[in-house]
Amino acid sequence: MRRLPPLGAIEAFVQVARLGSIKAAAEELALSAPALSRRVQSLERFIGKPLFARRHQAMVANADGERLLQQIAPVLDQLSDAVEAMTSGTEVLRLRLGILPLFASQRLFPRLGELRATHPELHLDIDTAAHGIARLGDGLDAVIALARDIDPSLYGKRLDHNKVYVIGSRTLLEGPNPVIDPAQVATLTALIHRDMPDTFTAWRNAAGLEGIEPQAVDHFDSGQLMLEAAAQGLGIAFMLESHFEDANDPRLVRLFDIEVESPYSYWFVCRPRALQLKPVRLFHDWLVKTLGA
Repeated sequence: MRRLPPLGAIEAFVQVARLGSIKAAAEELALSAPALSRRVQSLERFIGKPLFARRHQAMVANADGERLLQQIAPVLDQLSDAVEAMTSGTEVLRLRLGILPLFASQRLFPRLGELRATHPELHLDIDTAAHGIARLGDGLDAVIALARDIDPSLYGKRLDHNKVYVIGSRTLLEGPNPVIDPAQVATLTALIHRDMPDTFTAWRNAAGLEGIEPQAVDHFDSGQLMLEAAAQGLGIAFMLESHFEDANDPRLVRLFDIEVESPYSYWFVCRPRALQLKPVRLFHDWLVKTLGA
């Protein structure tokens, strides 16, 4: 049998190549940074060539490292699947998923039938509580989050690119004083989601209304309740294009034809090592294929 390098050295190499950092990879593998460095160095000695370009506080795989990663990463996934299959007492795979309620109701749940048909063995434990990213590895395997960007120590996959829409009740366009001038925002209540505090500022700047403030600002931690408040005429909601389109609520209209790129996107987020878990990997691949940007 041909001699192989230690599996620990290979695992260390893969994590450093994926994360680009000895420190981050060491945290994932519960090792000290020096111990992880020694494992990477042992693999380089075994192969007889360097695998990384070492930079200040960063490790970037060179051409040889990238080629090796492409060849062995799928094999490691197959090895993990084989061990998991032997140690599991059931064929059911379970994913603990943190998700925002509005994304779940508008974009995920209408397609769960497709997921079940594709992966009947995969089951989801749904968690809609706040601060999902902070609970990764402690109750959650993965999270679908709404954010500007993702901490580089985590794995993040952007799922969409969106626009900021001003959403209001259809009644605002009726009557003797319809809301058709963006400056009329100063006479209305703005509804803002706590996870998207900069939507109003982004829209205001794009509209050329610097200095204009709404009559009042009401904050929500529920997108569904924001849409309902807007439908009832309690204010105008600064939300995303997808929120408006997927709501399909005849009571709601988009106000002001102003194109504004949203600073926020939906992301699939997990700890890098979690991608080695079969439930996480299956859901990630299906989600990106089905709903990804």
